[in-house]
Amino acid sequence: MDNTIINYIKNQLIVSDEAIDLDAEDDLLGSGLLDSLSMMKLVGFIEQEFKLKIPAQDMVIENFMTVACITNYLKSKSD
Repeated sequence: MDNTIINYIKNQLIVSDEAIDLDAEDDLLGSGLLDSLSMMKLVGFIEQEFKLKIPAQDMVIENFMTVACITNYLKSKSD
């Protein structure tokens, strides 16, 4: 799950000529890697890829701060 999300971020959301080293614990918003528009694209990708509808009340920083947070959130929804 982590690798799928990391690859999407690196290949679709980060516009850079340089290779980006992204870890599951990196702060996506605080570090400036993603902005609010990129985050919404990421949510759309997650919903499509993992066949899950993310309700508005779950779109909080705690669930989407890092790839690890996203993975933990997704695992909690699949239980």
